[in-house]
Amino acid sequence: MSAIAIVSAGAMGSAIAKRLVHGGCTVYTNLDGRSPAAHSRALAAGMTIVPLPTLLSNSSWILSIVPPGEALAFAQRIRSALALADASPLPRAFVDCNAVNPEMVKRIGGLFRETPVGFIDAGIVGTPPRDGWDPTFYACSEPGSEDVLEEFAALSQYGLKVSLLKGAGAGIGDASSLKLCESMMKKGSIGLFMTMMLTAHRSSPATADALMKELSISQPALMSRLIQTVPEGIPKAYRFVAEMEGLAEFVGGGEADVFMGFARVFERVAGSLEGDGVDIETLRSGVERALELQGTLK
Repeated sequence: MSAIAIVSAGAMGSAIAKRLVHGGCTVYTNLDGRSPAAHSRALAAGMTIVPLPTLLSNSSWILSIVPPGEALAFAQRIRSALALADASPLPRAFVDCNAVNPEMVKRIGGLFRETPVGFIDAGIVGTPPRDGWDPTFYACSEPGSEDVLEEFAALSQYGLKVSLLKGAGAGIGDASSLKLCESMMKKGSIGLFMTMMLTAHRSSPATADALMKELSISQPALMSRLIQTVPEGIPKAYRFVAEMEGLAEFVGGGEADVFMGFARVFERVAGSLEGDGVDIETLRSGVERALELQGTLK
């Protein structure tokens, strides 16, 4: 039976852990400094909460699934713990599964270069696992590390859907690049929807209402996507800030300004969620209105 560590126990991490536990794995986690909600998700997923040294000695793989802004700090924490580890078995590899830019993932990979622990760059594309659905782990490593990649791909027997990135020029940073390019569309569209809705409402509530009416007529497919993704994006806005900033760094040039703008929108939404809630009410009422209009067209 394989033993895998997943840190942390957010929506994605806990759902992947549940899938692996169901497949016969033991899944360890360390939740030092995490919220009571994270502890609850971990227990519900069947994860075993242990101190960091135990996690290192008991796990064959460490999957880092944390908010993008925490990816480097968590990797550094693991690297420091490795330096203190005794001769007990160590993980086969540290797998960074976070939405960070390629330069950052190369920096994280460099932390493990002089250690017996391998490194895999993995980009998770898709929503958390559920009945009948699994996201894809696109994975790559540096040239000469094909063995560790093949071993990681073998985790598919436990329910992990893995697609290896191989071929000309493939190396660390490519899985993260793929993930970020996919995020440009998925999370960028959420940022665009939120910007559109907040700006229309700033003009007047009547403008916001007229916008929803027009979208229901001329852009019904986009209206459906707005209805689905804006509510999902509100509680995740704080995570999207660092993701958009990473996208801006990844894209570079004047085009980067688009994603820095989305970062500020997500920052604003996250602040409203923790603060006065005015922008949150604007977004939620806009989605409710879109649902009403969608219903009248059926």
